[in-house]
Amino acid sequence: MPLTQTLFAVLHAPLRGLIEAWVETRLVEPEPTELALDPTLPTLYVLPHPALSDALLLASLSQRHGLPPVRGHYRLGDRELPACVALPAQQRRLWRRAAKREAPFRLALEHLAAHPEADVQLVPVSIFWGRAPGKRFGFWRMLAADSWQLTGRLRRALSVLVNGKSVEVHFGAPLRLRDLLDARGPAVANRKGARLLRVHFRRMRTRVLGPDLSHRRTLIEGVATSPEVRRVIREQAEREKRSPERLQRRALRYGREIASNMTYPVLRFLDGVLRRLWNRLYDGVEVRGLERVKALAGDHTLVYVPCHRSHIDYLLLSYVLYRDGLMPPHIAAGRNLNMPLIGPLLRRGGAFFLRRSFRDKPLYAAVFNEYLHRLLERGHPLEYFIEGGRSRSGRMLEPRPGMLAMTLRSFHRSATGTSPSRLAFIPVYVGYERIIENASYQRELRGGKKRKESPLALLRVLGQLRQPFGRVAVNIGEPLSLGSWLDDTERDWRASSAESKPPWLNTAVSRLGNELAQRINAAAALNPVNLVALVLLTAPHRAIEASLMRRQLALLVTLQRRHSGGQHASLPKGEPEEWIEHVVALGMVQRRQHALGDILMATPEQANLLVWYRNNVLHLFALAGLTAFAFRHTPRHDLASLRARLAPPWPILSRELFLEAMPLEQALPDMLAALEAEGLLHRNEAGWQRPEALGDAERLDLLGRSMQPSLERGYLLLSSLLGQPPGELGRETLTERSQQLTERLAMLSGRDAPEFFDRKLFASLIGNLEAEGWLWERDDRLWYDERLRTAAQQSRELFDPTLRHRLQLVSHG
Repeated sequence: MPLTQTLFAVLHAPLRGLIEAWVETRLVEPEPTELALDPTLPTLYVLPHPALSDALLLASLSQRHGLPPVRGHYRLGDRELPACVALPAQQRRLWRRAAKREAPFRLALEHLAAHPEADVQLVPVSIFWGRAPGKRFGFWRMLAADSWQLTGRLRRALSVLVNGKSVEVHFGAPLRLRDLLDARGPAVANRKGARLLRVHFRRMRTRVLGPDLSHRRTLIEGVATSPEVRRVIREQAEREKRSPERLQRRALRYGREIASNMTYPVLRFLDGVLRRLWNRLYDGVEVRGLERVKALAGDHTLVYVPCHRSHIDYLLLSYVLYRDGLMPPHIAAGRNLNMPLIGPLLRRGGAFFLRRSFRDKPLYAAVFNEYLHRLLERGHPLEYFIEGGRSRSGRMLEPRPGMLAMTLRSFHRSATGTSPSRLAFIPVYVGYERIIENASYQRELRGGKKRKESPLALLRVLGQLRQPFGRVAVNIGEPLSLGSWLDDTERDWRASSAESKPPWLNTAVSRLGNELAQRINAAAALNPVNLVALVLLTAPHRAIEASLMRRQLALLVTLQRRHSGGQHASLPKGEPEEWIEHVVALGMVQRRQHALGDILMATPEQANLLVWYRNNVLHLFALAGLTAFAFRHTPRHDLASLRARLAPPWPILSRELFLEAMPLEQALPDMLAALEAEGLLHRNEAGWQRPEALGDAERLDLLGRSMQPSLERGYLLLSSLLGQPPGELGRETLTERSQQLTERLAMLSGRDAPEFFDRKLFASLIGNLEAEGWLWERDDRLWYDERLRTAAQQSRELFDPTLRHRLQLVSHG
């Protein structure tokens, strides 16, 4: 036996003991039991490069999880195959000629070619000792952490010492060696296998570490001296008679104001801090759909677009991605968060800061656009909120065009260049059972001024940590591949020049925003709080029997299972009684004991808070609620009459709630079948009718009342508009008038929830009427024709005479 092998055999046991005693794996993915290895076949583990520490750790893990052994050899005929191999190192030694680089499968492939019944399974294994996002400079990169530069022996020893408590192991899908063989023989199959494995390892490193980060100073200087920024400087210098050198310094200052400074020590620090925070603040964080991200992360630039419900969103997604072995994104944050102490920490965690408006600041806009383009072009994952600010109402807000337009232009610029990029948007729904901003949102909806963020405000938030906040859900929606989406929606986009604003941009931005909002909503998470809110807020006086609440909660969950309101929506675990107890424990509702059965009720303050949580998921039951509302005072409908009654409001509701596009003709029969299966409708030869049993009729009415606020808002806005000749009212006047009428109705009906008469809802409703072609603006006035009157008349038939009379009284003062 050669001396080196003898030495290795002698030292193997003590070295492995040291590894087992010192190293902790923070992530092993997937679970070894999920690899589905064939126990009858030889198993060959493949590492991306030779490293004793990797082999020792892998040997320990394989023994611990009952996998085939890493040490030893398999005998294939008269040949021996080592159980663990590494792809050949690429570096050239100064003192000897480089060895011939050939993957170590040739002998095995030759044996398989001669023995058709034999096979060998390969398992690629990537091991990361720390996860530095590969900066070109810096003490930590030099010292220890894994990055794109492969490590030497001394550096690997330091890495084991420094990062032994932060190791990740990623198993690849097993590969059958025989599948590589074809008529070209073992030599070609050997090269083919090495190429496949190198691609796999490269994708895995990209997924976990992200691309190399430039030094921040180098990146900023490159942005400030880019051709586009220098062009803007020349134009502004000529226009304003200013020195180009002075404007160049301003561009550098803008770059320093904007650019992130992601650093590995801060990422590790935040990981530890946030893990403790979530454990203290929440009962758990449930993540669903992350496999869709991992399938794209190796060869796509990822842009995460979460809904924006809380300041916690910034931190939660980065924590979840880092915890599950993905590179945290660079996050677009408002400059208001660049405050003392907090701003520098966020910047080192990946935040880059932007101003609320770029208007009249062409140089700032050029610097920001160039910075964003360089991040995307180099493949760095990004995160921003398409809604702009946090949703005070709890519903999805109208997407803002700014960041989407900049992303589209950057992608177009790259796609028409020499190395076209692959970019995918990742919709993310974040669902809370309780948020820390409850009080501030209610104050702002009632007209209170938004308070400026400050470290002192953060300290006030930390004082809430002793309160219960329930669980959090992070649901990943259906990814959107931007290139394919543009090919389907803007067929000539590749032919337009990247030098100027493409003519299709504005239309594409609007469509893209709506598409992403729909995909976010389609991944909504139903939880005990929003389910209870959906039911309790439909009950008169915000009080309901506990027994009826249980039946209605079960109904909502069953409807979601039978007729899903969202492709990737999720349901809570447990049973209705457990959900009720959980919501009571969170202090969101009250339970009053009574001899004839417990009563669940909400104070006015609790009811106003519950509106926010109901709005998170109201869209999932829009069609069910609208269909049920149609039977409120008309007990019988056939399919044709019901479709005619629902046709006008359905597209407006779909736009308002960002529902997945589905024609009413296709969705309505399925919904009627679902309601019939639950006993809420009865079918006969003439069509469908509401149930005669009082209990079932009450459940149908409760379901229908969920859509009543949206329908009432539409009724009052159309009454205000149609009460005047076309071209009489402007957008602002109509919005203000509608808001005043709805506020009046809220006071008269006892529903004094500020969200009900939120001004933004009416502005959005006017926009939706325009999108449907029922309304258009000319000379700052709104115009309509008989089509709108006809649609309004059909919609009014949904309301029973008493409700219609009340709305008419309100609309006519």
